[in-house]
Formats: sequence, structure tokens, C-alpha cells
Amino acid sequence: MSDPKRALILHMSGIREPLLISVPDDTEDEFVAGLPELIRKGGVETITARNGSSIAVNFAHVVAAHVDTLPGIGQIYGRPTTGR
Repeated sequence: MSDPKRALILHMSGIREPLLISVPDDTEDEFVAGLPELIRKGGVETITARNGSSIAVNFAHVVAAHVDTLPGIGQIYGRPTTGR
């Protein structure tokens, strides 16, 4: 994920807006491959964000998940600070 505008997009049950999490480049492929199993299991998993923070996600509440390129607006959890 060399493009910082790519993120894991989680569509949660009962929540209108998706949750966006920036994941590290070196784990993106492995993480994307495991998404179907995470949703199928429906358990709590810890995701390491691009900035090194840990985010616990209860996949029992995730309706859909994918990694995609995003427009330049919006809050993405785990994105490294840009010095603004």
C-alpha cells in the first residue's frame, strides 16, 4: 500500500459510514487474503495500522470489508501524521 490514500474499509452493521483503517504496506496482501475468514469467524482481531497503533475490530459486526483507494477527504485511522 505505497499510496497513503488506500485503506481497509469496514462496513459495520448498524453504522451508516464505513470505518477506514490504513494498514502497513508489508501486510496488505496477507491481510486482504485473510479477510473472508475473519468475517466468517466473526471474532475480535487486532489490526496493526500503518502508524503502528493497534486497533481491535469485532468482525461479528462487519458486514463487508475490502481494501481500496479513497478520495482525499475523510478520516483514516492509523494514517501516519503528515506534519500539518
